[in-house]
Amino acid sequence: MFDFNLVINYLPYFLKGIGYTIGFSLFGIIFGTVLGFLICLGKISKIPWVALPFKAYVGLFRGTPLLVQILVINFGVVPLILGQSNSIVAGILALSLNSSAYIAEIFRSGIQSISEGQSEAAATLGLTNTQTMLKIILPQAIKVILPPLGNEFISLIKDSSLASVISAPEVTYWAQAMNAQYYRVWEPYLTSALIYLILTLSISGILHIFERRMAVND
Repeated sequence: MFDFNLVINYLPYFLKGIGYTIGFSLFGIIFGTVLGFLICLGKISKIPWVALPFKAYVGLFRGTPLLVQILVINFGVVPLILGQSNSIVAGILALSLNSSAYIAEIFRSGIQSISEGQSEAAATLGLTNTQTMLKIILPQAIKVILPPLGNEFISLIKDSSLASVISAPEVTYWAQAMNAQYYRVWEPYLTSALIYLILTLSISGILHIFERRMAVND
């Protein structure tokens, strides 16, 4: 039988875990968006030797499991930088690097959806490539980019659960701790599943409202 008292006793830990889950996801989407945009610009470069390392980066992070990336970053990369492992830093770094590869593709598809004729028209007006990108291309591409970017944020919320393997104290970590303490399965894991469901549905609802407002403004 499902014991609600166990869930209530562990509720403070789950609430703490929610804070870390949201934090991991927010930092991941912010850093991932900035890095992903820069990677996108490098990848769409018409100079092959400039585009090659960015293509390799996207291929590497999209072609290898996030779990493996988290382990390598936590036990390999972070100790080289900080001198010791740090699950919080490793979790944020891994999610940001992984997310940036997917976001780079989101930016690329959005930018390339804009007609090249607009770039040519901007060039005839004397605009530089940077001005064309910031003033002409991006304002139009952003409408294409935002929906999949929102979906990426939702994916990050779920993917952050993998940080539990390096003892990052997010929701899944506390579910595993509860399971280890009480030797119960249903209470910890159903509770964590419900938390993730509430978080993802809430974000989906907010994004849907935002998209509808954008459509009305158009």
